[in-house]
Amino acid sequence: MKDVIIIGAGTAGLTAAIYALRAGKSVLVLEQSSYGGQIINTPHVENYPGIERISGYEFASGLFRQAEKLGMEYRNEKVTDIREEENREAAGGKSGKIVETTERNYRAKAVILATGAKNRPLGIEKEAEFIGRGISYCATCDGMFFRGKKVAVVGGGNTALEDAAFLSNYCEKVYLVHRREGFRGEDKLVNELREKENVEFLLNKTVQAIEGEMALQAVLLLDKNSGKESRLEISGLFVAIGQIPENEVFAGLVELDEGGYIVAGEDCRTNVDGIFAAGDCRKKTVRQLTTAAADGAVAALAAAQL
Repeated sequence: MKDVIIIGAGTAGLTAAIYALRAGKSVLVLEQSSYGGQIINTPHVENYPGIERISGYEFASGLFRQAEKLGMEYRNEKVTDIREEENREAAGGKSGKIVETTERNYRAKAVILATGAKNRPLGIEKEAEFIGRGISYCATCDGMFFRGKKVAVVGGGNTALEDAAFLSNYCEKVYLVHRREGFRGEDKLVNELREKENVEFLLNKTVQAIEGEMALQAVLLLDKNSGKESRLEISGLFVAIGQIPENEVFAGLVELDEGGYIVAGEDCRTNVDGIFAAGDCRKKTVRQLTTAAADGAVAALAAAQL
C-alpha cells in the first residue's frame, strides 16, 4: 500500500511527488515513457520564476533528482485501469484504489492523475526534426526568441489568435495561416488582429512542407481553392491546432469534458473521492510550467490528508 500513486512524471507529477514526500507520505510515480513531459523538448526556458534561463531537459532532470532524493519510487509502466479497493480494511478502513499496469497491480490511498497533454502536430515531414529549431507549440514560451523576425502561426481557434496577438508585439511580421475562410475563435480577437499592421491573414491555406538546414527557413503553403503552392520565408512556425489530452484510459472513471480533459477545479479534486488531477490533463485556461507546478503542489497536499 502506497499513500499516493502519481500517474505521469511531467512537471505536475514530479512536483506532486516532491510535496507528498515532504508531507511524509510514501509515493510511487508511474510513467509509460520518459520523465519530464513536453518541456524536455524545449531548448530554453525563460519564463519560470526565479530561474533566468534553463533548458527543458535540465529543468525536468532537476525535478526528478529532487523527488528521487526525497524517496520517490519510480517505475516505467503503462497504467491500464484504476478501480476501487474492495477490501476496505486493507486500505486502512478507507476506500483505497487499485492501479493496474501492464506489469502488475498497486494499491494506494490516493491517486493523482498528471498524464499531461500532447500538442497536436501538423503531421508533415521534418516537423519533429525542427522542434526547437524554428518550430514551436507555445508562443508564450518561445516567442521572445524570434524578436524582430518573421513568423507564422497555424490555426484558427482562440489559441492561434492569441498567439498571433502576443507575437505581434515582438516580431517584425506575423502570418496567421488557417485552412478555412473563417476562424473558430472569437470575432473580437479576429478584429483586433485585423487592425495590426504587422499581422497578415493567409486563409484557405495549409502547410505542406518545411525548408531549412540547421534551422527553419521557409514553409510551402498550399492554397485549397486554387491548388497552387507558395513559399513563405519565416524564422519561426508556431503550431496552434489543439492539444490531445492523454486521458482515454480514465474515461469511464472520472468526468471528462468534451475535449477529453479531466474536470477538476482549482482544488484539483475530481468527481471521484481520492482521485485528483494536476497539470495539462486538467480542464483549465492556462497551461504553463508554473500552473503545472501549482497543480502538483495543490493535489499532493490534498492527497496527503486522506
